[in-house]
Amino acid sequence: MKCIVRIILLLSCMNLSIHAQPDPHSAARPSEAVITHLSLNLEVDFEAKRLKGKATYRIDKSPQSREIWLDTRNLKIEDVRYADGSKANYSWGEEKPFLGKPLRVELQPNTNSLSIEYSTTEGAEAIQWLEPEQTQSRKPFLFTQGQAILTRTWIPIQDSPGIRFTWDAEVKTPLEFMAVMSGRNIQKRNDTGVYSVQMELPVPAYLIALAVGDLQFTPIGERCGVYAEAPTMAKAAYEFADMEKMLLAAEGLFGPYLWGRYDVLVLPPSFPFGGMENPRLTFATPTIIAGDRSLTALIAHELAHSWSGNLVTNSNWNDFWLNEGFTVYFERRIMEALYGPDYAQMLEVLGYGDLTSTLNELGSDSPDTRLKLSLEGRDPDDGMSDIAYEKGCFLLCYLEEQVGRPAFDVFLTRYFKEFAFKGITTERFIQFLHKQLKLSEEQKAVVQRWIFSPGLPAECKVPNSTRFDNVQVAVQQFISGNEALNIQSTSGWTSHEWLFFIRNLPGTLSDVQLALLLKMGWYESGNSEIRFAWLMNRVQAGDTAAFPHAARFLSEVGRRKFVLPLYTALLSQASMRNEAIALFRDQASRYHAVTRNSVEERIKSLKK
Repeated sequence: MKCIVRIILLLSCMNLSIHAQPDPHSAARPSEAVITHLSLNLEVDFEAKRLKGKATYRIDKSPQSREIWLDTRNLKIEDVRYADGSKANYSWGEEKPFLGKPLRVELQPNTNSLSIEYSTTEGAEAIQWLEPEQTQSRKPFLFTQGQAILTRTWIPIQDSPGIRFTWDAEVKTPLEFMAVMSGRNIQKRNDTGVYSVQMELPVPAYLIALAVGDLQFTPIGERCGVYAEAPTMAKAAYEFADMEKMLLAAEGLFGPYLWGRYDVLVLPPSFPFGGMENPRLTFATPTIIAGDRSLTALIAHELAHSWSGNLVTNSNWNDFWLNEGFTVYFERRIMEALYGPDYAQMLEVLGYGDLTSTLNELGSDSPDTRLKLSLEGRDPDDGMSDIAYEKGCFLLCYLEEQVGRPAFDVFLTRYFKEFAFKGITTERFIQFLHKQLKLSEEQKAVVQRWIFSPGLPAECKVPNSTRFDNVQVAVQQFISGNEALNIQSTSGWTSHEWLFFIRNLPGTLSDVQLALLLKMGWYESGNSEIRFAWLMNRVQAGDTAAFPHAARFLSEVGRRKFVLPLYTALLSQASMRNEAIALFRDQASRYHAVTRNSVEERIKSLKK
């Protein structure tokens, strides 16, 4: 805590955002006027499905600046005033698809604060309002998801990852609900329905998050805990029992955890991502609750974001790999520290499989397979693929191999210290890399190709796992006609080994082989990854008997990682296409906009 206080004092003497570079996905002009603190006052209306808010901003501006630009999208602005209560003049910029309509507010020479009263609309794509039947508690629920540029749909804000500010909030909810945010929360429901949250460390807008529902809290260790609905709590607390160990392992690798607490909120199934690294309160999908703690690498991933992403942040979404590539690398180092090299190797091989699938889908010469992206004029969600995550991670693995792990760990520790609470570009990363590691000219050239060229460079080392080698032997024996799986050889398999087995099965199976595999019960597996992999195998094989199982899965989950590929596979099969479209039309309202829009685009592409 003393370390955090010292950092706050340091930041109070520094203007970290005023020099932020222009962001093609934001109307903000931080070199002219920038937010330094946000105070939110929110009232939750479940009946109207609306947030009514007042946002008050502290502003830092250049002496000659007479305006501040904020990002908004589908917000109803009701009043804008200066600190003395007088009305402020404001106007609108040009509305653009997915970027929204920027708000320009005139500033007086002595303006250092202003407030905006507003309310959200049905077009607030960051917010999902859940009906009782969509939750475990059978009560309404809401959550927000701001990444990449959706925070502007529920707060008028400078919605750029390169602009950081501190914030606080007061949220008024109906008495039967509890509000939590990505800041310093209380851990019990109160009898006033008013919840105060603070974030005294500067963060970008996309990391502000809100959830309101019938929530409980269970501590796990001194600094960690879980929020969840009551019916989910026991399973979640069991699944995440190693959170404190993960936190200690992470600190042992790359320095102290500066955010105070690390808690996880388990959301209803419609949450569109596996997890979201909201500071102090990771938002997580229930699909990682497998009952055997086999999918908790995701928690290690979101925890790792406390260093790579939340502490050191990509300046804009063209540099997204700096958030995710570092985090995947860090995640696997945490898992290796806790569970050994064999476990981390399995994760690495599975990740490489995801990467090659994405390369095959996009085409290895696609500019979208570069780490440094060019997303101007496009939705930044287009860049959120396994390229940023896995190709970025394998670049760091290459660098580790070139200089040795001890030297690379020193580099990473210095990196997190040097750029703490700052935005960073790919170009600045390269400068720092060359300064710290003294790479040869040949190695520098490889790094350049890795970052700025499409596809994978020849220097990318294909990972290997001896445990998966044994699984591959079992797959080949099964395919070659020795249909009965050797129970003795598979009795000690982990979920990862079974997942690798399924991913390597052919689509064409004999009736005997299929009958044996159906006995495994994968259609009903409590492990969402295994269930999804088996569904993909059967759908891609054109097995129409799989459709009812796929339909049930797609009605139970909203995680885009599962929903989009499974719909894509269904749509590719003429025998299931019409049913898949009808299923999506029936389920679309249950998905978050992030997921829904992705599937909509895939369906539209069929008609071109």
